[in-house]
Amino acid sequence: MANNNKEQEYCVVSDLIDFLNASPTAFHAVEEAKRRLKNAGFEQVSERQDWKLEAGKRYFFTRNHSTIVAFAIGKKYVAGNGFYIVGAHTDSPCLKLKPVSKVTKGGFLEVGVQTYGGGLWHTWFDRDLTVAGRVIVKEEKDGSVSYSHRLVRIEEPIMRVPTIAIHLERTVNTDGFKVNTQSQLLPVLATSIKAELNKAVAENGPVKSEEVQADGKKSDKGTISSKHHSLVLEMIANQIGCEVDDICDFELQACDTQPSVIAGAAKEFIFSGRLDNLCSSFCSLKALIDATSSESDLEDESGVRMVALFDHEEVGSDSAQGAGSPVMLDALSRITSSFNSDSKLLPKAIQKSYLVSADMAHALHPNYMDKHEENHQPKLHGGLVIKHNANQRYATNAVTSFLFREIATKHNLPTQDFVVRNDMGCGSTIGPILASGVGIRTVDVGAPQLSMHSIREMCAVDDVKYSYEHFKAFFQEFSHLDAKITVDM
Repeated sequence: MANNNKEQEYCVVSDLIDFLNASPTAFHAVEEAKRRLKNAGFEQVSERQDWKLEAGKRYFFTRNHSTIVAFAIGKKYVAGNGFYIVGAHTDSPCLKLKPVSKVTKGGFLEVGVQTYGGGLWHTWFDRDLTVAGRVIVKEEKDGSVSYSHRLVRIEEPIMRVPTIAIHLERTVNTDGFKVNTQSQLLPVLATSIKAELNKAVAENGPVKSEEVQADGKKSDKGTISSKHHSLVLEMIANQIGCEVDDICDFELQACDTQPSVIAGAAKEFIFSGRLDNLCSSFCSLKALIDATSSESDLEDESGVRMVALFDHEEVGSDSAQGAGSPVMLDALSRITSSFNSDSKLLPKAIQKSYLVSADMAHALHPNYMDKHEENHQPKLHGGLVIKHNANQRYATNAVTSFLFREIATKHNLPTQDFVVRNDMGCGSTIGPILASGVGIRTVDVGAPQLSMHSIREMCAVDDVKYSYEHFKAFFQEFSHLDAKITVDM
């Protein structure tokens, strides 16, 4: 039995590593989630079309290709029954390319970036970086023009943010490494001399237009080649198989090229970027797939099992595809109305529903132990952390925490509790946003991790397995457990 558990743990963690390495951006994370859902037999539906749903079937949809919602409808489902949801987010703090990213300073070509979210920006220095994201491409066929959405990822390291030598900044170790994110956080792409030499032998359109502009004879102001370095554009075009002139626009971000790995002397850790919050996204997605994979899994289910992975949590969730948008409510409404058009059923369904807001938690740091409240010190290997905050920075209450912990108790899964110190500010999650916006009962939880918002984070292998098993058990058993508790009666 012990060997079987170890083998299962390795499979789950190895699968997470594959997911992380396939997901340098929110767009890629959604693409990877789509691939896994389709392989598992989920059917894609579009928000632009009518839905024809059936009990016992599984579906998903995307919004902006950076948010994805997947759901499995129980065979005993009727309109007005509840939704059992795990919600997480696909985005992480990063450096995003500016609309005009072409910067030339001191004989170097640099890439203009803007900070996204609350990153530990000093960790982005001296890393081997590349770019990834999405591109809008013009396509011509038989005299007609269309535009496609394409994902791109340059695999090799192409740029770097170099630190200043200590000989030129003598007080850095006493005064701290202070970053001016406007002037000091620009990745170096190439030297101007080498770029000019490459330009001289190149024969593509955008390079020619830049040469004309440099001669002062003609301006290409407003074109894609006037906004971004030709080196970047050429790599993107080569990667997706188009001409530079066919690139209409893009959303790109800087990415670390170092892959995610299982590490530590005892192979007990995961070292990776974007654990916050792709770890939660992966565990919830895999749990939903595995909890609905066979014909019998939905036989006795009277509700709808759902995973919702949102974009833009790191910047407040206020977007068309963030948790602050109607995307969650739209999904609940459209599923309910697909079975019965009575508008009175949706409010009933929401009151029968339950959301697990899954976002990574702060593990106790051995070098900064005073940052944790004495009685609330989540440990690595300690299982999912239930987050509490009296001021509603987390949406957990006694009822929702009891229900979530009860599932863990039944399956012998560990849980922990977290409350931030009274003399420190408290972060937040999509939990309070959805609890207040939709009116759904919510518990805030997360796997413990270190180095949150660094370019390179770490968590424990055990906690990945615990998260997956806890979410899977939640999907399988919540409807039966919820029927045993009464509150507003």
